[in-house]
Amino acid sequence: MLSYSTAFYSLLDILKPLYDNGEANAIAHEIMEHITGFTRLKRLDRKDELLSTAQQAQLDTAIAELKAARPLQYITGTAWFMGMPFKVNEHVLIPRPETEELVQWIVNDNKASVKEINILDIGTGSGCIPVSLKRLLPNAAITSCDVSSDAIAVAKENARNLDADITIINADFLDESQWKNFTQYDVVVSNPPYIPFAEKDTLHANVLEHEPHLALFVPDDDALLFYRKIATFGKTHLAEGGAIYCELHRDYAIATAVLFEQAGYAQVQMIKDMHGNDRMLKAIK
Repeated sequence: MLSYSTAFYSLLDILKPLYDNGEANAIAHEIMEHITGFTRLKRLDRKDELLSTAQQAQLDTAIAELKAARPLQYITGTAWFMGMPFKVNEHVLIPRPETEELVQWIVNDNKASVKEINILDIGTGSGCIPVSLKRLLPNAAITSCDVSSDAIAVAKENARNLDADITIINADFLDESQWKNFTQYDVVVSNPPYIPFAEKDTLHANVLEHEPHLALFVPDDDALLFYRKIATFGKTHLAEGGAIYCELHRDYAIATAVLFEQAGYAQVQMIKDMHGNDRMLKAIK
């Protein structure tokens, strides 16, 4: 069996060709903490301690998965979002820091409200958006939907684990006949699929080969499919003065803003993410 120290450096040797030094170090430490249950400081005190047979097997599996470009979060089964641990697997996208910025925008806009806010999240995935909103806006009534029953199961587990009382339903939002099952909302939020399939070769292997294509891609000839549906949905299901918030494809951000303006929405606003890309949109009915 390898010692904690040797196991860490074995991971590092595999990760260095794939990531820069800082990220390789961070991933190696996170995997070692997942396997041993000890933080890096505690492992430093125990650096010569040997892995158990079960831990060695976990390490061997993790190394094989890393070589196959499986994302760290799927290896550990956990992704951190808004300071909370969310269960993730191949049925849901791994939550991104940019989506935290979208959640924070909604919270900032609504935290002073004295009335109950009715919120709909479209395409819940792991449930990171609705669960976080419920934790940060406890008086909000939140409904979330997804077409994938596997994603719904993950979202419901995260809602239970993180004590978020939200409603999660299985629905195909693109099927307008199902809209009759929804009520009226003060806020509609979505981080929808927005990558044209023709762009698949621009994605890193750990995304393309492991994250769910259903949550990533839209038809090449209709990149704004979900935004157009959301804009139409809002005409009948968004309260007057209510707001739609969406995460955007940076290359289609302006076109998405124009779509909402042409659909009759007011105060269409875009803000940039931490990387300086047009990433989020807000439109008022």
